[in-house]
Amino acid sequence: MSKRILIVTGDAAEVLEVYYPYFRVLEEGYEAVLAAPAKKVLHTVVHDFVEGWETYTEKPAHLLPAHIAFADVDPALYDGLVIPGGRAPEYIRGNEDLPRILSHFLEADKPVGAICHGVQVFAALSDTSYFRGRTMTAYNACRLDVERLGASYAKETLHVDGKLVSGHAWPDLPGFMREFLKLLA
Repeated sequence: MSKRILIVTGDAAEVLEVYYPYFRVLEEGYEAVLAAPAKKVLHTVVHDFVEGWETYTEKPAHLLPAHIAFADVDPALYDGLVIPGGRAPEYIRGNEDLPRILSHFLEADKPVGAICHGVQVFAALSDTSYFRGRTMTAYNACRLDVERLGASYAKETLHVDGKLVSGHAWPDLPGFMREFLKLLA
């Protein structure tokens, strides 16, 4: 039976951080399911780094249809979870169904990958004990989010702690997906 990977996202996801994992999962022969607050066509964005800027720039990118709404997700049917970054995590973390989904993967010790701002979704959890004593990385602006979870912030751009894979930003996607897919194998 083929593995099923859930990708939780929403409008304003960083285009590379959602499309790259989606296509890599498909390339491995696994099923990739895109979940969002509602089953609809999502608007992705391009984040890029500009010399001299203290932050990134943002432009509209490709449209992406979500396959399923968070409310309809049965997380027990999935073998792994990917959380892309961009601005989507900031908004989807308020969805009432997201804590149920996240908790399942963390409690079942299934592979979870969070890249860039993806760690922000973990703020939806009332129980952050999953992260105590663990180490994660994220986009540098999300260091405080990682530390508020009780985890240590790793400055390297890719970090694996048990079945939790975290990455700094889209340039780290090759290593991020390599490590995530190793955990699924």
